[in-house]
This record gives sequence, structure tokens and C-alpha cells, in this order.
Amino acid sequence: MASSPAKPLVVLAAGGTGGHVFPAEALAAELSSRGYQLALVTDRRGGDLSGRLGELETHRVRAGGIAGKGVFARILSAIELMVGTVQAWFLLRRLKPAVVVGFGGYASVPTMLAAAYSGTKAAIHEQNAVLGRANRMLASRVETIATSFEKVSEIPENAKSNIIVTGMPVRLAVTIVRDRAYPSISREGDINLAVFGGSQGAHIFSVVVPDAMKRLDESLRRRIKITQQSRQEDIDLANSVYRTIGIEAELSTFFNDVPDRIADAHLVICRSGASSIAELTTIGRPAILVPYRHAVDDHQSRNAHAVDEVGGGWLIPEKAFTGVVLAERLAALFAIPRILENAATAAKSAGVPDAAARLADMVVGLMSNGNGKSDPDTTNQRAAA
Repeated sequence: MASSPAKPLVVLAAGGTGGHVFPAEALAAELSSRGYQLALVTDRRGGDLSGRLGELETHRVRAGGIAGKGVFARILSAIELMVGTVQAWFLLRRLKPAVVVGFGGYASVPTMLAAAYSGTKAAIHEQNAVLGRANRMLASRVETIATSFEKVSEIPENAKSNIIVTGMPVRLAVTIVRDRAYPSISREGDINLAVFGGSQGAHIFSVVVPDAMKRLDESLRRRIKITQQSRQEDIDLANSVYRTIGIEAELSTFFNDVPDRIADAHLVICRSGASSIAELTTIGRPAILVPYRHAVDDHQSRNAHAVDEVGGGWLIPEKAFTGVVLAERLAALFAIPRILENAATAAKSAGVPDAAARLADMVVGLMSNGNGKSDPDTTNQRAAA
């Protein structure tokens, strides 16, 4: 019996920070499960990728970011970009992929430009509520723009008709706990507060959260249990404050079970990067969101606004995030648990747990009909499930 022909090759262009790599990893796993061939193109920073991406045939081209650099550095980066684009053009000619998918960041730009110049079908995925600068360069050159949010700013007018909302893919560990019910808050029961500051922990959380705890009434304070990610240099001081005021707290620079800790939380305090927002909304937990004020194009504020607008959390700008402000907010929220329960429901309704499948559907649609739009009945059935 003859074997079925191999499915087409899809090239993924990704590298740099986790926000660009995580959705590429999720798409790789989904397309691989459907039998598609895969290859990864990245730059020199993409050498230590793990998971499914780390198993792919990997090619490296030169790339250089331009934003925020001096004139001489910009010239060197432009040269790197041109060289990388030529390298990627020859690579795509050899590989002959059916589709190339980019995930933002300057590591993806040479490959996506090469796809445009070679006439290869291409799509980009945007993680944030603001189209990133690299994706902005590419938006008018690709067939499809997959977005994580319903509203995304900085999209060129001539590219707006090519948008498909797929959501932001999350790890399997996150989707597994989506069905876990929001923990109830009894009159005298424990209150679980989770504080996450990103991969390095946020110094501001290690200062403001302990200060806020000191300002709460003792009757409320003794009910609070804290899980907090902190920088190593902040842990001893924060722990000292918590011990002094009688709060049970677990602090670490890293937790390997973050999805479970989010699911157990009554409230989360965190930054508003795309991955954090996707995990919160997939699991369905309310959050106080403190955007990183130095984020490029202030995209974390836009992400936080999107959650705030649907009632899934509360945005507090970093400049306004003080112990006094946080203590007042916590006291008000914990006094009326129904507010937190409603916010949890709203957050969950904004989540897209099947984002990886939707993104894969977009890629398959791009192969078959050229616009990346899959059968709406299929999408609606998945959303209902």
C-alpha cells in the first residue's frame, strides 16, 4: 500500500525574547501534530531554543535591530539586515516552503523580507496590542496578520483587511488548568495572592507589595498567603517584612509551576506582557496589572487596557503603583469577593485557549486559499467547545 505524500513545509521565523518564541513553539507543536514538515530560521540568539523548536531543522541568518541605536550602529545593523535577507532568500529558494510565518522581533525580518521578494506566501503573528516595530516593517508585505487582541494599533491602513484574530498561544500546562474553578473566598478564609514580575522578577513589586501589606488591617493581613517571584537581591528584605507583620509568604526567583499557582490565586499582581495576559485570560484569574513603563511603544499599557476594558483586571501605571494605592485597592477588592469573582469570569471569557489551533488553521488556510481564513463554521465550533 502506497504511503500518503508528505505534507508541505512550513518555515517559522523567530528568535529573541520569549514573547516571540512562545507562540512559535506552540504553532510548531500544533502543525507537527498535523503532519506538516517544519523548519526554523533564526539569528545567532536562537541557538538555545528548547521544546519543539529545539528539535526542528534550524538555519541561522544575520539580523540586526535598528530601533534605539546611534547612527553608526544603525548603519551596521542595516548591513546585517541586508546580508541576512540575501542569506534567507537563497535558503528559501532551496527549501521551497509552502508558507513562512514570522513572530516579530528583528530576528524574523530578513526571512520575512526574503519571503516577500521571492513570492513565497507569508504571515506574521503579533503578540501585543500594538504592532511591533519589526512587524510594522512587514505588515504590508505579507498576506495575513494574525493578532492576539481584537484591537491592535499601528497597523498600516492598507494591511487592515488582512487581519485574523487568532489569540496568543500558551503552554499546554496553562490550558490544562483552565477548567479549574475560581477558588471561593469565605468570610474568614485564606486569600491567595500571587505576584509575578517576569523572568527576572520586578524590583518594584518587592518594595511596593510588602509596604502595602503593612498598611492593611491586621484582620485582613493574617488571611493573606503570598507567592512572589523576586530578584535574588530582593528576597531577604521582602521576607523580613513579611515575617515581621505575620504574613505567610513563599518567595523565589523562579517557579516551575506558575500555571498552578495562577489557578490557585484569588488575585494576581504582575506585568502585562503578552504571555502573562494570555495565561491570565486562558486560566481566568483577575489581576492588578502594572505595565513596564520602558516597554517599546508602551505596548504593555495597551495590553493591560485591553484586559481592564473587558473587566478582567485593573491597570495601575507604574508611577502610581505605591504601597498606599495598592493597599487601598486590595482592601476594597477583598472586602467584596464578588468583584473578584466577576473579574475572573470576565478574564476567562477574553481568553483564547485554542489559539495555537487557530493559528495553525490560518497557516493551512493560507496554503489552500491564499488568505489564511479558515472555514468560519470550524472556528465557531471550536470556540463553542
